[in-house]
Amino acid sequence: MKGQEIRDKQKKYVLQSWNKQRNLNPIPIEKADNIYLYDYDGNRYTDMSSLHVNMNLGYGNKEINDAIRAKLDQYAFISEAYADKDRAELAELIVSLMPDNMAKVFFTNAGADANENAVKIARMFTGKNKIFSRYRSYHGSTFGAGNLTGEPRRYTLEPGIPGFVKFMDPYMYRDNLPFETEEECTEFYLKKLEEQINYENPDNIAAIVMETVTGTNGIIIPPKGYLPGVRKICDKYGILMVCDEVMAGWCRTGKMFAFQNFDVKPDIVTFAKGVTCGYVQLGGVCVSKDIADYFDDHVLSCGLTYNGHPLACAAGVACVKYYVEHDIAGHVSEVGEVLGELLEDIKATHPSVGDVRYIGLFSCVELVKDKKTREALVPYGRDPKGVMPKILGMLKEKKFMTFSHENIILIAPPLIITADQLKEELAKLDEVLYDVDKMIEGDEV
Repeated sequence: MKGQEIRDKQKKYVLQSWNKQRNLNPIPIEKADNIYLYDYDGNRYTDMSSLHVNMNLGYGNKEINDAIRAKLDQYAFISEAYADKDRAELAELIVSLMPDNMAKVFFTNAGADANENAVKIARMFTGKNKIFSRYRSYHGSTFGAGNLTGEPRRYTLEPGIPGFVKFMDPYMYRDNLPFETEEECTEFYLKKLEEQINYENPDNIAAIVMETVTGTNGIIIPPKGYLPGVRKICDKYGILMVCDEVMAGWCRTGKMFAFQNFDVKPDIVTFAKGVTCGYVQLGGVCVSKDIADYFDDHVLSCGLTYNGHPLACAAGVACVKYYVEHDIAGHVSEVGEVLGELLEDIKATHPSVGDVRYIGLFSCVELVKDKKTREALVPYGRDPKGVMPKILGMLKEKKFMTFSHENIILIAPPLIITADQLKEELAKLDEVLYDVDKMIEGDEV
């Protein structure tokens, strides 16, 4: 089939997520390599979001491809009731990369069901009911994970499941409170969190679930001392600390896992995306020794037909070994410094850029109508003039492919990107932002 035929057939038969369907115009992709996608007309597009922030090692990774082929020669599937060498090896690898309090892995199919099962495990282990999570968060869109989620993608699930309680992210830029230091900000937000815990009855709170670094809701990086402070609150009240590393994990922030930037040891860690880089879908829940020991004598009431799928685990073993053997975290830290410098230049240049936030290769540009007032370019949860799709369209014309959320443009390229590639692509963003500046000046937003 030619590109147009593929596009027409997809539009006719496929429902595409998070979109009105009528005016969709998906690019038919013929091949992909490194950080690039190619359509049937030979146009090259640069993936500056790692698709769904999952293609960490880019396209065409030989080690992962070879591992999948070799697994097919053994068998395509064997259930979790049987022992599989790749499932066992991947779990061992993951635990070896975790803090010394972690012990076992429950595999899932993706990030949403990882978070759902983390909630079930927390409730079974503690005997408590309530789960705290943050408003500016995304943990998945299935019914359980969607109730964890705090932003507008949860609305279609309401009225939701009882026992899910939301609290506020320490969003220093948007809140614009008069703190002189990050530590003052931390003290304020920890005080508010503990106050809310006491209002909700700490004896009935099983877990606090957080994206370690808030992802598509703004790359909100915890201020100094915040995560250790949450850890202390959890210890004080017997609450489990759950870090959602689905997006921020697997070297994205310059560490194997994002929580390693903040000197904390979670009780539960959820992961997906970068564990296989999307070559085969896989997620999981890593639990502490105390939780693992509990289920030696209590039934783990969790199960999925395809959890620990052998093809996915084979891909995962190759992928995780690649991270370690090629020091991807070190590369991300090095190239991430270049990204930070480029973003700071963009912030200084453009009236439309209120803030830039970055850690490793996890970053965003926050667009505003007015730098002084910090008024967002589009209202929260609404974009009546279609401003953000228009901006994404301008980037697409330059073959710079990413996505937006609220007034945020995400920049999270594959972790194999080079400094020269970054400079080439950020120059395109810079050009588009001049047009955004003019849109604001002309009151077009």
